[in-house]
Amino acid sequence: MSLLLQSPVVRILRNPAAMQRQASIWLRAGCRIGFVPTMGCLHDGHLSLVHEARRQVGKKGVVVVSIYVNPTQFGPQEDFIRYPRPFRHDARLCREAGVDVIFNPSDSAMYPNRDSGDPSTYVLEERLGSILEGASRPTHFRGVSTVVAKLFNCVRPNVAVFGAKDWQQSRVIKRMIIDLNFPVKLVVAETHRELDGLAMSSRNRYLTPSERTQATVLWKSLEDLRTYLKQIGKPISATQLEQRVRRLIASQPDARLDYVAFFDSETLNEKKQVTSATHMALAVFIGKTRLIDNGALG
Repeated sequence: MSLLLQSPVVRILRNPAAMQRQASIWLRAGCRIGFVPTMGCLHDGHLSLVHEARRQVGKKGVVVVSIYVNPTQFGPQEDFIRYPRPFRHDARLCREAGVDVIFNPSDSAMYPNRDSGDPSTYVLEERLGSILEGASRPTHFRGVSTVVAKLFNCVRPNVAVFGAKDWQQSRVIKRMIIDLNFPVKLVVAETHRELDGLAMSSRNRYLTPSERTQATVLWKSLEDLRTYLKQIGKPISATQLEQRVRRLIASQPDARLDYVAFFDSETLNEKKQVTSATHMALAVFIGKTRLIDNGALG
């Protein structure tokens, strides 16, 4: 294992059974496993999760990054086919970040029966995943929960690190971990942003220069409401704040609001009256590209 940890070459595993065997070897040796699930097209936001995973498991632990564009979390009209897959670029970044293993399975390895029809076994969280993103993308979280459960079974991590940009996803996975007794510690790392506030996302590369400028309206909406709530110093109706966000989004010619929501950060329960303790999430189309962001309003 020491040779693996000292090697400048990241190891790539593509077979779930091989990943499970390697994980078993590590665990029997008392080695902690940190895990960062991704769909690839890595950027500094992903690398911040890798660094957090390393911090969690220490120098004697190992860090696994999965790179897998999961078909079951994409809707029929979404961007599964064109989703960027620059694997050589991703492998280089993983190597430079000190990742020990990249788990890069194929669709046929992850879903052996998919060629003859959809998989017949899914993991479905029925409450937290049915609202917000789940309302806009009805099968999304079923796909997310299923693939994360499969990845947990392959990698067998002690710690899994997710990004706060996908806040609802982190709550769904937390509930799945609790309800299905996965022996995994969930760590949610802070959203990594560009200098102008735009949350880092693999989909940002879809944006034209003009759209990229307009995309900062998501971050500006969060910042605007934080400032406004601080100024008024009292609860205000979610309806009023939604109208304020809609006006901000409409100020950008290529922006279209999908949804904005105000809720409790843990339960995701809707808040009719908003305070600085409330969490906000929004999804906005910038041209044809759908972006999300979220954050506490305090």
